[in-house]
Amino acid sequence: MNIKSKNKLPKWFNGELYKEGGIARNRFSGEEYKLNNVELSMYDFVMGATVAMEMGIFNTPHHIQELRKGLDWFRQHNAEAYMVLLD
Repeated sequence: MNIKSKNKLPKWFNGELYKEGGIARNRFSGEEYKLNNVELSMYDFVMGATVAMEMGIFNTPHHIQELRKGLDWFRQHNAEAYMVLLD
């Protein structure tokens, strides 16, 4: 599966840019959504930040701001995936 995106990651993004997309699953509902490489990279960034915050590892204003920026990016670039995976 090699789904390339026309979307680009923002300059503030400091995660890994995947070469390929894949299927992401909502951790509560189990619903799945096919994401391109850029979307999957951002999804994993958001989920990693969420889990780290829940564990109390990264719970600073800076990390909270980055998590919010990631969620905002998703709402703007793929609102449907956001509703299925992150809402």
